[in-house]
Amino acid sequence: MASPIKTLASIIQLLRPAQWIKGAFVFLPLFFSGNFGNAEGWMQAAWAFAAFAFASSAIYCLNDIVDRRADAQHPVKCRRPIASGAIGPVVGAIVGVACLGAAAFCSVRFGFRAVSVVGIYVILNILYCLWLKRVSIIDVFVVALGFVLRVWLGAEVCQIWLSPWLVCLTFLLCLFMAFGKRRDDVILHAKTGRSVRKTSRRYNIEFLNVTMGILASVTLVCYIVYTVSPDVVERFGSDRIFVTSGFVLAALLRYMQRAFVDTDSGSPTKIALHDRFIHLCIVGWIAAFVVIIYL
Repeated sequence: MASPIKTLASIIQLLRPAQWIKGAFVFLPLFFSGNFGNAEGWMQAAWAFAAFAFASSAIYCLNDIVDRRADAQHPVKCRRPIASGAIGPVVGAIVGVACLGAAAFCSVRFGFRAVSVVGIYVILNILYCLWLKRVSIIDVFVVALGFVLRVWLGAEVCQIWLSPWLVCLTFLLCLFMAFGKRRDDVILHAKTGRSVRKTSRRYNIEFLNVTMGILASVTLVCYIVYTVSPDVVERFGSDRIFVTSGFVLAALLRYMQRAFVDTDSGSPTKIALHDRFIHLCIVGWIAAFVVIIYL
């Protein structure tokens, strides 16, 4: 029988806290509204961040329970707590339900609309775990919609107007990264014969290369249009926000380099945490925005 410390470590692993970084999208409306220095807004957005952290962990619990037999045959996923037998499916289900309760607690304070956004995310991802992840293209769209819902919740809890261009930009950027992840899956399948996911057979390198090129271009154009749109210029009181487009372009090109040259775009989270070039792009982008908007 595993010790309490090992069991706790397995539960923490099951929650995948490293993936909580995706929740940072809830802070985007606060930043783009020009109210990033608002302490109360930070607190509200932090609650939204926590709601999505718990909700996503609940979905990971469900996913690992559903895929435990397939994961046990995978060279990497076999180390997941449920697939490896470190904890049982019943414990995983209990942890998942507890996370759902915590997500509801964090969002209910903001009213019905906030709870609805988190609820839509949970329902959409339950369908993803049970069915939609087996449908090519739709599987990637669901992943991208999850990030749009994060931005939506961030705007809702902070009572901030959400620009349609910001919604489109979030969706396109996340589609771009998700297709990069699928590209790595296809390459792994070609090298080893193992299918990381069933939809890998419905993608190939040529399709994914073209798709990523299109999405990178459209994402950049969408961002530029956002920065020069009249409502954004009026709200920020500056027509120079387009200058930040250079950092966005550099980050997109770096991600494509990781995908096409290094064949290492399988984990957008890992890239976001460890790629120094992209870190510099993000820091430069934030610094330019701060100078233009706040100084």
